[in-house]
Amino acid sequence: MTTVKISGMRCQHCVGAVTKALQEIKGVSQVKVDLAKGEASFEGDAELAAVKAAIARTGFEVVIRKGF
Repeated sequence: MTTVKISGMRCQHCVGAVTKALQEIKGVSQVKVDLAKGEASFEGDAELAAVKAAIARTGFEVVIRKGF
């Protein structure tokens, strides 16, 4: 399981946008985005650059990464 801290999420719409973006990355599964913690967790072997880019396209930024 990989977890990334995300800056700027404020509502369930944000959670939905980040969830969808991560689910579209090849090799990513079991996506869980936690608004209260400001983080996303997922299974898979996606590269950090792909994760950061997908999250950036939703208007947010990865600020801390764990598990990479």
